[in-house]
Amino acid sequence: MKLSENAKEWIRDLGFAFIVGLIIITFIKPTIVKEHSMEPTLDENNYIFLSKQAYTLFGEPEHGDIVVFHSELTTVDGREKLLVKRIIGLPGDTIMITDGVVYRNGEALVEDYTKDGYTATEVPELTVPEGTVFAMGDNRQNSIDSRHGDVGCVPIDKILGKAVLRLYPFDQITLF
Repeated sequence: MKLSENAKEWIRDLGFAFIVGLIIITFIKPTIVKEHSMEPTLDENNYIFLSKQAYTLFGEPEHGDIVVFHSELTTVDGREKLLVKRIIGLPGDTIMITDGVVYRNGEALVEDYTKDGYTATEVPELTVPEGTVFAMGDNRQNSIDSRHGDVGCVPIDKILGKAVLRLYPFDQITLF
């Protein structure tokens, strides 16, 4: 039995769609921002794409990366809460927050991406342990992050992905 040209095209197109779908689910994870902790960079209900392989295939975390990670916190319905935060400290960095200023390795950070321009919580000098990062939300007064005991320094293997693209709202499409 011979396949018609039309059937061959369908099989080719379905195979191509399958391969594209496999690539997407392997490397990209679409995510909706559910909180206000990353304002003004990300707003609630922004639709972002994460690179799931960013730190397994393409290098190490870097200062300023926006990441989504698994936390010990739970949602109202008891599910594990995913958090969206910005990496401030890498393994071996010393972090200190005093008088509204974040210091990394003794130098004050210029953080023009934060909502209010200061960080109210005091954090005595700490060294970020190996295998972890220190991450905070850009809306420092409304963010549960590495400054809090419930989160602390985030194990790199708990990072679900690095934000690479904001797709929605369409008038704010951004590559990170």
